[in-house]
Amino acid sequence: MAIYKVAVATGDVAEAGTNNTISITLVGSQGESRRTTVSSLFLPGQEKRLSVDCRQDLGPIVLIRLHKWRIFLEDAWFCKDVRVTAPDGTLYRFPCYQWLEGVTTVEVREGSGKKLVDDELQILKEHRRGELAARQEAYRWKNYAQGWPRCLNVGSIHELDSNIQFSCIRATNFTGFLILQGASHFLSGFLLRCTSWDSLDEMRTIFSRTQGRDIGGCLVYPS
Repeated sequence: MAIYKVAVATGDVAEAGTNNTISITLVGSQGESRRTTVSSLFLPGQEKRLSVDCRQDLGPIVLIRLHKWRIFLEDAWFCKDVRVTAPDGTLYRFPCYQWLEGVTTVEVREGSGKKLVDDELQILKEHRRGELAARQEAYRWKNYAQGWPRCLNVGSIHELDSNIQFSCIRATNFTGFLILQGASHFLSGFLLRCTSWDSLDEMRTIFSRTQGRDIGGCLVYPS
């Protein structure tokens, strides 16, 4: 029997967690595991650990399948990444960074960069073809008007997949960061200044976090 150690991480963005059931299937070059439940409760930034027992060694893990299933209410989940440790200690990383919505299954390839010619297994070739077809379906273009730049062939942004559109959650995070930076500049005196700088030393007191950046043609380092 081969035992694989799995760590499933939820993103730390707002509302990234879910109370829907998430399960996982490991796919290797010599077979795949049974579908194993990870958990039914994920909190933002949380990492779940589990063991996946297999009757035999699966060989190098080439991709994973994440299954999302719900009983009652829909609750989208943002998966950050998955790490799988094989019985021989080999660590496989699967960066996900996407939302899973509805009852769905998402396949995620191992994170090592590979070219098309490197895909020797049929399952990897099929995965690449499916991924390309999905992108072609999602990014279709149309002519809005004669002489205008082409735009996406959708009637509304709500028709786009949540991983494509600039969601309310992303907008909220961006706005919060903007407010934080604005408050920082206000407290430092930058936003209230209405006269010219007297010296680079004065600028350095305002931009105290600037290290090794080009200011006024000089490379400034803290003294």
